[in-house]
Amino acid sequence: MPRPRFYSRRRFLQGASAAAALYSQSLPASAKPTDYSGLQTDRYLGPVEVLAKVEDEEVFTEGPAVDAAGNVLFTNVPVSKIHKWDPKTRKLSVYRDSTNETNGLYFAPDGSLLACEGGAARVTSTDAATGKVEVLAEGFRGKRFAKPNDLCMDGKGRIYFTSRTAVDDPEGENAKAVYRIDPDGTVDQILAFPDVHMPNGIVTSPDNSKLYVIEAHPGADHHRDIRVYDLNDDGSVSNGKVLIDFYPGRSGDGMCIDSAGNLYVAAGLHNTRNTSETLDTKPGIHVISPNGKLLAYRETPEDTITNCSFGGADLKSLYVACGTLLLHISTQVPGKSNYRPGA
Repeated sequence: MPRPRFYSRRRFLQGASAAAALYSQSLPASAKPTDYSGLQTDRYLGPVEVLAKVEDEEVFTEGPAVDAAGNVLFTNVPVSKIHKWDPKTRKLSVYRDSTNETNGLYFAPDGSLLACEGGAARVTSTDAATGKVEVLAEGFRGKRFAKPNDLCMDGKGRIYFTSRTAVDDPEGENAKAVYRIDPDGTVDQILAFPDVHMPNGIVTSPDNSKLYVIEAHPGADHHRDIRVYDLNDDGSVSNGKVLIDFYPGRSGDGMCIDSAGNLYVAAGLHNTRNTSETLDTKPGIHVISPNGKLLAYRETPEDTITNCSFGGADLKSLYVACGTLLLHISTQVPGKSNYRPGA
């Protein structure tokens, strides 16, 4: 894929007065997940199984993705490692180090590994056969990205990724935003601050008609929800709305989607963490229907649950990054088909 070109975008409002009104301008929410009664969890999720524990000087696991052989890759962001869990040997190993604080991972249909290298502010692709790393995108409008965080693909081979810093945007970088990389290498910004506050997990629907984006700002009176947009033929988005609102609890972090269009969302906390986030959102996997209804919930054992992905021969294995742990949860509904490279 050729190196992307930089494209301009319209200016957006900045300053304290605009920030104070941000939450009041958000879209209407359809539901809140605080009522966990009457769920049908066993119809969607099996029990939680601990597969591996990462032992390192610092651990914050993220970004699971499953290759064509069934190996689960996931990241340990602060020490710049990608780990591999082999389902045949049931052993954990280091797949790659010096990863520039890679966070989200995704396997393209050709088996190449797409990665959000937050520390280098770029998105890369690693060739499955040669191991060669190619930079797909490293800036927009002549400025660095913030920190690419998570990514997905649609049926036309377009890559969508989120980019965000901590609370404040550093000078000289692009603001928090959602981007698209087209197959010819061009980059476009399709959502930006203040329309989105802290974009995180991102997926496309099985029929490629919808784009789902998690908003996960820890500050008071900011977005903590999942937003759904119509995904247009040209890769732009329109008609955004809030699918489900996690505020004031911790929002989702990462998510994946099954073949029926249900979202599997890693959200919630066991303990507060010096932010305005409450414990209203329980810690674990939340299954949310395409119309925003909480269908199922399975608690996970430690903080902080971050992301999940489908794998296994039948795509009915949900692999979850959670604190120091890699977890497995069986599912009744398989993941969408393009979670399997080569599909």
